[in-house]
Amino acid sequence: MPKVRPYCLTIAGFDPSGGAGVLADIKTFEQNKVQGLAVITANTIQTEDSFEKINWIEESMLVDQLMTLLNRYEIKFVKIGLIQSGEFLEKMISLLIEKQPNVTFVWDPILRATSGGNFDENRFSDFVKTITSSKLIITPNISEYESLGLSKNARTIYLKGGHAEKIGHDALYFDGKEFPFAPQVKTGFTKHGTGCIFSAALLANLALEYPMIKACMRAKRYVEKRIVSNASLLAYHK
Repeated sequence: MPKVRPYCLTIAGFDPSGGAGVLADIKTFEQNKVQGLAVITANTIQTEDSFEKINWIEESMLVDQLMTLLNRYEIKFVKIGLIQSGEFLEKMISLLIEKQPNVTFVWDPILRATSGGNFDENRFSDFVKTITSSKLIITPNISEYESLGLSKNARTIYLKGGHAEKIGHDALYFDGKEFPFAPQVKTGFTKHGTGCIFSAALLANLALEYPMIKACMRAKRYVEKRIVSNASLLAYHK
């Protein structure tokens, strides 16, 4: 009898190229042996190297998607990606905590599309000032971290180093300490959606009961394998 897989929910946008958003998250969940569920926040018109426009899903439909899943499945692990506003992000978190008080969140704070796109980059300013959930893990890149004005001491933050001076050198800020993560793979390849893939892999490993540092390491290695999976901008997940 196979082991029962824990449920992992992604709340994110639909990228028709499959490189990022819910499609990339579900691929990552499957490869990391958790059962993936998804709520779509937006439909985007894009490929891996161009972004045309975004159509946000109306709030009532998004809430209906979420509540239908929460009423059927025991969801203790949630990733939040592309979302329209800080107010709505806070509402989603409140609904989830109300249904499952011990839920763990990984928030990948997407402020802009890497291939273009016009989002309000300040839409989370008020949310960041009022974050209350101690179960919220934030996974920004350096630009997102600086724009959000996050405190390393007050949150669990995994700072991605894809755009760092030392490319691929990340840092986890957890329990008042800093834990560095160096890359194992050196390559000239890049991939669309690595931020989505990392946060989904991190959530999956936490759901599989790996401790925080081990979960981060496994997620980083998973992303590195995707980066070298082929020479295109779209990752192979197997």
